[in-house]
Amino acid sequence: MVIKEDNIMYEDDQIIVCHKPSGIATQTARLGQPDMVSIIKNYLKTSYIGVIHRLDQPVEGILVFGKTKESAAKLSSQSMEKLYYAVVLTDAGMVKMKDKNYFQKEFTLVDYLVKNGKDNTSKVAEKNNKDAKRAELKYRILKAAEEDKGMQNMRMLTEILLKTGRHHQIRVQMAHAGMPLLGDVKYGSEASIQKSLESEVKDVALCAYSLSFSHPKTGKNMSFSIVPDGEAFCPFLPFTP
Repeated sequence: MVIKEDNIMYEDDQIIVCHKPSGIATQTARLGQPDMVSIIKNYLKTSYIGVIHRLDQPVEGILVFGKTKESAAKLSSQSMEKLYYAVVLTDAGMVKMKDKNYFQKEFTLVDYLVKNGKDNTSKVAEKNNKDAKRAELKYRILKAAEEDKGMQNMRMLTEILLKTGRHHQIRVQMAHAGMPLLGDVKYGSEASIQKSLESEVKDVALCAYSLSFSHPKTGKNMSFSIVPDGEAFCPFLPFTP
């Protein structure tokens, strides 16, 4: 697979920022399966590229890679700001029971997650579980899909700020809070999976749409953003959350 020019968002002698499409792994050891690391290496004609962070294979979003070991180390030591858009299915009654400022109001989720390496899943566990890791995120519900208003379940566009980086964190925490992501057959509810089929949503409705960090050499603030491509986001177009 050859990377498209549109997928390269920024490049200099220290870093490369790209838009990862859904369906492509960030990095994989599986023979014959393309991943962003090998694609970027082929594009740059280099044997080294520094992986700073990852996105799940079905997730679309922005990735930054270091071109040198020094720049990769400086990027990895930073606390980057990562913002996501997700389309969730939630009970309409859940929103009505909240105060009138439910939309746009910021909420925080704190859970403790345990990863199961055998089936590549994570789940919410008790705080005192020896294998549990603290997971925190903040979210806002931006708007509901117009055609779902008045129905029992509504598709809603949310913005999520990750405070920690745990395995499948957003998918697990939002599902546990009663807001499973569309397209997520691994953590979705019966209702969200059915809605995904009806809406022809094939990928997890999650997009790492904004990434901000300091340039490893100049220290300049770098900020990048994209508009999601997936089917799940179509009801919210034009995209002006």
